[in-house]
Amino acid sequence: MTTAVPQAATTRRKTTERAKSQSKALVTKLTDAGEDALQRLAELPGGQRAFGAFNELRNRVDELSKKVRGIDELERRIKKLEKQVAELKPPRKATTRSTPKRPPTTPT
Repeated sequence: MTTAVPQAATTRRKTTERAKSQSKALVTKLTDAGEDALQRLAELPGGQRAFGAFNELRNRVDELSKKVRGIDELERRIKKLEKQVAELKPPRKATTRSTPKRPPTTPT
């Protein structure tokens, strides 16, 4: 006698394997289509120049993203320094304003 639990596990495993193989087939098809498209673009007049420009753009975007990541660190350092400066400053004394003194008036 077999129980239903092993059959369910076997069915689930087969379904998972089928889904993985279909996923691999889809990825393979997409990869092939992408490679074909890139090959056709390279064969077009000016295609090599376009690829060169795209690669240069990618490099510039990489450089900019590194710089932007560096800004976060700089902001943290600035906050830390501002806090240190605030601790070094002596507290301000509360000054009271006095009214300007008027010369005494003489009765006439």
